[in-house]
Amino acid sequence: MSKPADPAIPSIDRTIALVGLMGVGKSTVGRRLAKRLAREFVDADAEIEAAAAMTVSDIFARLGEPEFRAGEARVIRRLLDGAPKVLATGGGAMLNADTRALLKARAVTVWLRADLDVIATRVARRDTRPLLRGKDPKTTLAALAEARYPIYAQADLTVDVGAGSHAQAVEAVVAGLKAWSARKDER
Repeated sequence: MSKPADPAIPSIDRTIALVGLMGVGKSTVGRRLAKRLAREFVDADAEIEAAAAMTVSDIFARLGEPEFRAGEARVIRRLLDGAPKVLATGGGAMLNADTRALLKARAVTVWLRADLDVIATRVARRDTRPLLRGKDPKTTLAALAEARYPIYAQADLTVDVGAGSHAQAVEAVVAGLKAWSARKDER
């Protein structure tokens, strides 16, 4: 990345890992955030697909969710070994206690949170999400939120991204990172 980092953004020497429900914008916001921070962007699901030589949907269908989660844990561990980057995790990555502990130890975790109606509208646009196949997106997302929000709440930072633009979401994350960095420096 040839563009220097914005001097108004605090230097954070760890990977910034975006967590949250599917459809909240982790990948799209992550790409833009990485550009803003002059960092590499990596999508964990894309890395899992490359490692397995099959899509996430195919992994779920052929091998099941437990094997997908095991592969996800291995890929995230590998990604955290490299230089600090912006990492979009899969919606269930934080469910694995070992992965969650690793992310907490080696990354700044940022929970991107949005209203379920907004997320349901987004995920209804594509039929690529194995946990939603043949189900009502809003009902499924509500159940996932009930189970996952207490886990996502363990992230270092929570940013409400709402229904606004991705650029607004990036600015909200940057503002949150500035506040997080200032609190960290006070300790």
